Amino acid sequence: MTTTGRRALLTAGASAAAAALTGCTSDGAAPRRPSPAEEAAAREAERVARAEAALRRRAADASRTLLERYDAALAAHPALRTRVAPLRAAAAAHVRALSEGDRPAPSPSAASGTAASGTAASGTAAPAAPVAPRPAPADPAAALRELAAAARTASGAHTAELLAAPPEYARLLASVAAAGAAHAYLLTEGARA
Repeated sequence: MTTTGRRALLTAGASAAAAALTGCTSDGAAPRRPSPAEEAAAREAERVARAEAALRRRAADASRTLLERYDAALAAHPALRTRVAPLRAAAAAHVRALSEGDRPAPSPSAASGTAASGTAASGTAAPAAPVAPRPAPADPAAALRELAAAARTASGAHTAELLAAPPEYARLLASVAAAGAAHAYLLTEGARA
C-alpha cells in the first residue's frame, strides 16, 4: 500500500469512528421522549403503587381499630390487664408492622386519643378527624366478648385483602389474620380451658 492509500484509509477510519462516537454523545438536545409503551408502563406502575398504599392503609386501620378496642377495655376494666395486655401488645406490633412506620401505634395511655384516618372511595387517605373512642361495655365478660368480636372483624379484614396484596405483604397479612383468630379464641374459648 502506498502512503496515500494508507492516509486515505486512516482518514476514512477516523471519520467513521468520529461519526460513531457522535451518535453516542449528547449534543445538548432535548431528552428523549418516552415511547407510548413506556408511558403506559409508568402509569400502570403508579396505579399499582397507589392501590398497594391504599391496601396497606386499610390493613393498618383494621389493626388500629382493634388496638383502640383493647385500650378502651383496659381503661374500663383494669382487672383484665393480666389477660388482655399481652394481646394488646401484639395488636400494637401488628399496627407497626402493617403500617411500616406510617403512623406510630398508640400507647395504652393514648386510649383517649384520636381515631385513625379512613380511606376515601378513591383510595386516598381522608383527613383524620378526632373521634372519641367508643367506651367498652360495663360488664367485663361483655367487654371480652366485644374484644373477641373486634379481633374476628380485624382478622376477616386482613383475610379479605390477601388476594390483592403483593406476596410479601400477603404473608404478613395472613400471619396477622391468624393472630387475630387466636386472639378471638383466647378472649372467649381460651378462658374456659
